[in-house]
Amino acid sequence: MTAQAPVAIVTGASRGAGRGIAIALGSHGCTVYVTGRSEKAGDHALPGTIYATAEAITRAGGKGIAVRCDHADDTQVQALFDQVLAEQGRIDILVNNAAAVYDELSMPGNFWEKPLKLADMIDVGLRSSYVASWMAAPAMVKQNSGLIVMTSASGAAHYSMGPAYGAHKAGVDKLAFDMAVDFRNAEANVSAISIWMGALATDRLLAMIEADPEKYGYLRNQIETPEYTGHVIWALYNDPALAERSGQTLIGAELGREYGITDEGGRQPPSYRDTHKVVPHQHYPLIIR
Repeated sequence: MTAQAPVAIVTGASRGAGRGIAIALGSHGCTVYVTGRSEKAGDHALPGTIYATAEAITRAGGKGIAVRCDHADDTQVQALFDQVLAEQGRIDILVNNAAAVYDELSMPGNFWEKPLKLADMIDVGLRSSYVASWMAAPAMVKQNSGLIVMTSASGAAHYSMGPAYGAHKAGVDKLAFDMAVDFRNAEANVSAISIWMGALATDRLLAMIEADPEKYGYLRNQIETPEYTGHVIWALYNDPALAERSGQTLIGAELGREYGITDEGGRQPPSYRDTHKVVPHQHYPLIIR
């Protein structure tokens, strides 16, 4: 921790989970860099832009800074990190949330019957999380502090919307585990954690529930606000025992309960452990170098 406001980068934050997480971190006084491709209305079928998110962060009490960045382009990602370090001199929190999510992901059919573009989720999701972490790690190791978070979900451990989605979620869980091994090997006080978010009250999910209430209506009693995970991340960042959790995949609702964080209306979101009867995979401690 420093006297300077913590500096966070939240990727894929024009809307949805990223937007909520970024605003929540702003409410705790963070300087938050917001990345995404949506700069104006109409850039995406769903509402939301990087500038609108940045303004909401500032209104919440932080400082929002929008940076247009396509996370499929490593050159643009490098420019983002160069800008953050030039302007702030440090990176305290990186939230890897960018992903290529298409409507066809939840449509009926087997994976070969859906568009091949769904494989983009492995590039802008799994690979982009690796790239952003690779670029953040040197600064975090040098300052000997930092937290890298992967936004994940229970689809890492059971079938959910096909192999592209599952590979992304399972992959980021494993990224967090392996990155933590390397940070410990470097004797760096940097942590990597993957968080299973619950069903989120995003424009996309709310539209899905409205379009097919028979199939998705049950989610109304389970959804979390997109900001909830941001408050959980802030609590993790300030946890003196954070290093002991590094490498773990944790259920956001359970972390919230542990830290005493409630969602809108004082409600406590349910855990996948209860609703789906699933928990994150436990990785073996064996290390081969």
